[in-house]
Amino acid sequence: MSSTKKKRPKPNPDSSSSSLKWVMEPPQSLFPSKQDFLRLITVLAIASSVAITCNYFADFLNPSQKPFCDTGLDSPESLPDSCEPCPSNGECHQGKLECLQGYIRHGKLCVEDGDINETARRLSKSVENRLCKDYAQLLCDGAGSIWVREDDIWNDFDGHELTKNFESDNAIYLYAKKRTVETVSGYMETRTNSYGIKELKCPDLLAEHYKPLSCRVRQWVSNHAAIIVPICALLLGCTLLLWKVRRRRHLSIRIEELYHQVCEILEENALMSNSASGDSEPWIVASRLRDHLLLPKERKDPEIWKKVEELVQEDSRVDQYPKLLKGESKAVWEWQVEGSLSSSKIRKKADTSKLKSTESRDNKFDQQSTLKTEPKALIF
Repeated sequence: MSSTKKKRPKPNPDSSSSSLKWVMEPPQSLFPSKQDFLRLITVLAIASSVAITCNYFADFLNPSQKPFCDTGLDSPESLPDSCEPCPSNGECHQGKLECLQGYIRHGKLCVEDGDINETARRLSKSVENRLCKDYAQLLCDGAGSIWVREDDIWNDFDGHELTKNFESDNAIYLYAKKRTVETVSGYMETRTNSYGIKELKCPDLLAEHYKPLSCRVRQWVSNHAAIIVPICALLLGCTLLLWKVRRRRHLSIRIEELYHQVCEILEENALMSNSASGDSEPWIVASRLRDHLLLPKERKDPEIWKKVEELVQEDSRVDQYPKLLKGESKAVWEWQVEGSLSSSKIRKKADTSKLKSTESRDNKFDQQSTLKTEPKALIF
């Protein structure tokens, strides 16, 4: 058996020397250039600054809150630094915060719920209206109630329109009712009756604002009657006195005016009857003169013409006597004296009318004489 030995290839001295040279002196393309290295550093710096900035704003906007301390740790000295104190109106357990009924969480605090507060406020106003209106009606008319049981107020809440959005067994609804009763009890008068039931009453000063205006006026008058009655009587007496004085003055002026009109009419009638062309009677029936001068509303007051008759009777220039007219006796007035200013004016009017009538007759006579003489002139 013959064995043949393979010959190993002889190492190439050129290849070994080139690999050794690559290790000892790597090519320049293996490492980045100086410009690329600067660019890489710039990108890394910008990315780091952006990351730091975002992390800062994230911590600013959403700060990491510490867990809340349990509610049982009331002493500030016993609170560790690793937890936040539990706020008022809240309960903390195992680092979590739960606000009481009627409060909502706002950050680290528990604030009152606005809807519940508004509902409680409006319900309180409704209770106030009921209590104070009933008490005001009692003060005015004697009908109504003064004290109202607290249970009745609670029962009224069940049918109120403001509580329709709440269920009767809802904790929020019960809390709103509780807040309402607490608010109302804060300014209403309260007492406990003989049965141990709490009752409420509207204060007197607040009930005054719920009284109607007519009730306020009536009560004010009754309270000050001792002063108002004498003042009203005095004012009424002064008013009547002034009215009588004014009426007497007006009647006096009117009576004098009527008297002067009667005298002028009588005097004019007497002068016209005495004139040459006068065909009227010198007298005038007094009743006809009265109906001619008085106004319709003045005829209802016999006192006016009575005063005029008294003045006429006192005047010596007027003669009064009865006269039978159509089978009935009438009182007539006749003017007896001439010479007044009005009579002279009437005479001037009468003289003027006479002069005009004479001139008209003369003109007619002249016209007739002219017509008679004109034919003679034509003959010649």
